[in-house]
This record gives sequence, C-alpha cells and structure tokens, in this order.
Amino acid sequence: MLAFLKNTREVIAHWWSEFTLQTKLMAAATLVVSLIMSGLTFWAVNTIQQDARLNDTRFGRDLGLLLAANVTPLIAENKLSEVARFSHRFYSSTSSVRYMIYADASGKIFFGIPFSQSEVQNSLTIERRIQLPENYADNSELLMVRQHLTPDGEVTDVFVPLSHEGKYLGVLAIGINANPTVVASSNLTRDVTIAVFISIWVMVILGAVFNALQVTQPIKELLVGVKNIAAGNFKQRINLPLGGELGELISSFNEMAERLESYEEQNIEELTAEKAKLETLVSTIADGAVLLDTSLQVILVNPTARRIFGWDGGVPGATSAPVGENVLHYLPVTVQMELTRPLYQIASGDKEGGEFRITLSSVSDRATSRLENRTVRILLTTVLDQYRETIKGIAMTVQDITREVELNEAKSQFISNVSHELRTPLFNIKSFIETLHEFGEDLSESERREFLETANRETDRLTRLVNDVLDLSKLESCRIYHFDAVDIAQPVEQTLRTYQLNAKDKGIELIQEIDPDLPAVVGNYDLLLQVLANLVGNALKFTKSGGCVAIRAYLQEPAPNGRNKTEQVRIEISDTGIGIDPEDQKAIFDRFFRVENRVHTLEGTGLGLSIVRNIMEKHHTSIHLVSEVGVGTTFWFDLVVFKEEGLQIEQLPRVDGAIAGASSSVGASLF
Repeated sequence: MLAFLKNTREVIAHWWSEFTLQTKLMAAATLVVSLIMSGLTFWAVNTIQQDARLNDTRFGRDLGLLLAANVTPLIAENKLSEVARFSHRFYSSTSSVRYMIYADASGKIFFGIPFSQSEVQNSLTIERRIQLPENYADNSELLMVRQHLTPDGEVTDVFVPLSHEGKYLGVLAIGINANPTVVASSNLTRDVTIAVFISIWVMVILGAVFNALQVTQPIKELLVGVKNIAAGNFKQRINLPLGGELGELISSFNEMAERLESYEEQNIEELTAEKAKLETLVSTIADGAVLLDTSLQVILVNPTARRIFGWDGGVPGATSAPVGENVLHYLPVTVQMELTRPLYQIASGDKEGGEFRITLSSVSDRATSRLENRTVRILLTTVLDQYRETIKGIAMTVQDITREVELNEAKSQFISNVSHELRTPLFNIKSFIETLHEFGEDLSESERREFLETANRETDRLTRLVNDVLDLSKLESCRIYHFDAVDIAQPVEQTLRTYQLNAKDKGIELIQEIDPDLPAVVGNYDLLLQVLANLVGNALKFTKSGGCVAIRAYLQEPAPNGRNKTEQVRIEISDTGIGIDPEDQKAIFDRFFRVENRVHTLEGTGLGLSIVRNIMEKHHTSIHLVSEVGVGTTFWFDLVVFKEEGLQIEQLPRVDGAIAGASSSVGASLF
C-alpha cells in the first residue's frame, strides 16, 4: 500500500512538474474560485433548509394545536368513532400530514392514521406504545418537536399533549411532510451547484488540454529548437500546423534556422578555405612553425618544424607530435630543458616571449645513423585576442641557423686567415722598407736588392689574396659569362708555362698528356685558365721534390646506357703529393677550408678550390677528386664538346661525369 501511494505521489508530482507556471496559476485560481462558489452555494442551500425546517415546525405546531383543540373534547367523552371520522376527513383534506397517532396517558396507541389500532395489533401481534419522557405529564402545556429522515424525505414530528379541563388525557403525534416547493428548490440549487462545479472543472481540464496542445506543446517545441540552435544544430525545424501568432512565430523560427544554416555553410566554406590557405602558407615557409594553446597543447605544426625537431624520426629520442598533445612531451631533451620554464611563464602571462639558441643532434645519414649537430634559433611569441588583453596561445618559430653559424665560423676563420696573411706580408714589407729608409746608406747594393725583392714577393702575396676574394665574389654574383669554343690544349699549355719555373725550382716534373685532334669544348677561356692554374698551383704546393704533376685531356664517348648522351672531354690534374684525408675530401671545396692547416703550412687563402667549384657550376658540370694519403691526388672534370651550331649556356646539359669506373680509371692514370 505504501509503495502504491509512493508511486502515485511520484506520478502526480511528475505530471504536475510538466505544467507551465501559467497553467499552474490558472488551475490554482480555478480551484479557489470553485471552492468559494461551492461554499457560498452550500451555505445558501443550508440556510434555505434551516428556514424550511423552521417553517415546517411552526406549521406542524399550529396544525397540531388546531387538531388537538377539535378532538380533545371527543376523546374526553370517549367518542372515539367521532375522533376517527374527523381525523380521516382532516388527513384526506391535506397532503402535508404524513401520519396522525393518538395515545392515552400511559402512552398506549389507540388510534392512528394511515393505520388503525386493530391493524397494528393484528399485524405486529405486539402492543405499540409511544415512549415519552417520564415527566412529560407534568409539563403537558409544552409541545415537543423533532425531525427525522425517512426514505421518502425529511419528516417533522410534533407531539401535542391532550388536556381537558386540566386533566391530561394523552398525546397527539402528527407527522408533517416537508414543503415540496422548498425541497425542490433546495434540490435544484444543489444540483445546479454541483453541475456548475463540475462544469468549471471540465472547462479547466479542457482548457489545460487545449493549452497543452495549442500553446504549451508549441512553446516546448520552440524551446527545444532554440536550445538546438544555440548548440549549433542549424538544421532544426518545427513542423506544427498552427495558425495565428504561434504559427507566425514558428514560421519565423524556421526561416531564421534556414538562414543560419546557410550562413554556417558559407562560413564553414570560408573558414575551410582560409584554414587551407593558412596551412598551405605555414607548410611552405622556410622556418618551422608550431602553434600552442595556453595548455601547451599542439594546435598546428608545419613540416619544417617536424623535420627540425625530428618528429619525422630524424632526432634520437624524439617521437611524432600529434595535434592536441602537450608539446613538452615530444620535444628533444635539450630543447625541453631550455623551454619548459619559459613556456609556462609565457602561458601564465609572466613573460611576453623569448629567443633561444639550441644545438640539436640529428641523423644525417639514415643508413649509417650518423649524427650531426645542428643549431636552431627558437622564438617564442604570445598570441593575444583581438583586444590584445587575453593570451590565446603561443607561437613558436624555429629557424635552422646551422648554415649561418657555419658561415660565421668560416668568416671568423677567413678573417683570421686573411688577417694573418695580410699582417705577415705587411709586416715584412714595412720592416724592409723602414730598414731601407733608415739604414739604406749603410747597406750594400746586394742587401738593398734582396730587401726590395722580399717586399715585392710580399706584395704579390697581398695581390693574390685580394684577387682570390674578388674572383669568388664575382663568381657568386649574378654576372653573365660568355661561353664559346675553347681548344683545351691552349689553357693547359699556358698553365704549364706559367708554373714551369716554379716546378723546376722545387724539382717537380710537369707532364702534359693531351690527345691529338681533341675537339673544342664549350667554355670560358679565362675561367678555365683560372681553374687549371688553381689546381696545378695546389698540386705543386703539396708535392715534394722529385714528384710529378700531370695534366691529361682525352675524349670520352657517351655511354650506351649512361646518363650523359653527349660527347665530353675529360680533364685531369694529377700529382704525387701528400694526398687528402677522406674526412677532408667532402669539405675541401667549401670556402675558407684549408688543408694546409693540417700540415702546418699557412700559405693560401682557402678560396682556391671554392673558386674552382663555382667555375665548374658556371659550366654546368662538377669537379671531382680521387686521393690517397701519401700517394697523391687527382682532380677531374668533364666539359661538353662544342657543336658547330653552338649552344647557349642555359641549354648545356648537366655533366656529373661519373659513370661507373670513372674514378678507378682516374686513379689508374695517376698511379
């Protein structure tokens, strides 16, 4: 039973909670009004009934007194038949009397209408009496009135004492029916009240149902629709066949949703396009870019940053950095140690940004897992909102400045070398000139000549250094060179004539091996002469006395299955010098790199081979070398054979030389 009551209470509470405040207030107002009307109606009915009872009591009393006054003398004379006839006539003449009963002084009934004494005795076989109060005879002047309810309606009982000449003879009990008009009016009032009460609640229920179907339900649908629109579901529609103001409201809502959906599609397309542009822009910039939120989670990262940080597998210990993860968990250890504190300070607003220079170890060769150090510059910048008040994220710009650092180191080395190269000859020139100036008269003619020759040599060294720097600057500029047919034997012979005396002084043999009828090549005579001069000069510098330096030139037919389909002339410069270590062979063509530093000779500027490489690039070919320490070195390059119709430099094929076995053939020609 308790569970049933609990369930019922929960159902009623749930049902009541679904009503709107307006519906609840209307129901409460209706209940109060109906209770007030019902109370007033029942009060009126009760008042009418009380008045009716009072009237019935008065009518019964008067009627009883009138009847008693007529029958008392007859009863005193014991003329009971006369009493019976009079009572019958009186009973028959009115419908207000329900019954008439006569009893003697002891309360014994001796006559009654509509039943008689004999009928009572025969039918009930018992003696009927009226039970009166014990002291009723002493107060025989007072009438007794009471009312009781019967199946046929309410009856007023009036007990009238019968006294004649001071003698108490008995009592007359007369029953008076209620006034039918008053009863009908009272019943009608009651029925109308009940009908009005029921009608009011029926109207309330119908109004609630109508409100739920026509007002509350559409409002709930609108509420759900508005919540969906606020949540971003612009496809929400309300399909209710309503007219009037609610219909217009629903129609306006659907129209608004359609416009918002259209705007959303346009905005999504525009945002997608802008995002694609931004991602394309970020992915194509040379610097690495990483965008973080205030929780240091990755929002955007471009391929350059992935490569620098090794998130593509290039840095040991670094793993792929997915978007949405904390960047500190994926940075290399050295970067993580440097940036953890600054990143948290910037995210909390304690710091605006910062610049850091960090050295990373990356894999230069995946096959051998060889590591190389790279230097990066990391710039941290805060990303603010449109009002520049709230921090929205952190922009991390990563620049690979390895080449810049190397160039700075090379420049520093160059400055050091040039300073030394300049200081030594300048000091020598100044010393000998000051000596000649101050003590020239005390010196012999041979000593003065020796001093002047030394100053001249040192001046040549300065000129050579300045010329190398100027030549390299010209080659690295956008200057256009003219290329024409060149007979390679001519620059070779000129180079050998230039260095013939130098070789003779050092005891080195110069060898020239030029194939006869060698075709002309496409090139610039002056540039090729400079290449041969630099290579032969280096060969003489690093070859000991008794060695030899050879220049060879021969025609190379195009290989049937090779990359180069044109005829080429190969030029080789070989020596039997000290050779070049394998670790130096890769960097020997870099600017300012000097092998002589390793052998403790401080001659040269470290620009000669860099000039050679640049000249070869102008000829769209490459310079190669084969070397063995203690045995010798061979430099070689290929030039395209000149055709009668001529070729422009932009149309020259790229000559990488390098067919299989080329290096071995060069080595064989050297040794």
